[in-house]
Amino acid sequence: MARPIKDTPVLRGKAAVKFHNQLYSNRNIKASAADFAKIKSDFDFITLLSDKK
Repeated sequence: MARPIKDTPVLRGKAAVKFHNQLYSNRNIKASAADFAKIKSDFDFITLLSDKK
């Protein structure tokens, strides 16, 4: 039997501040066209594998 999934803990204190600062500093960073193409090709490959049953 599978183990139950635990709730995700709430970030508090320094961890919450660090997470918020990283989120705020990366808000305008976009993936390049090359990165997007690589991610899409990986997705297509995984989709192809999952269709073979």
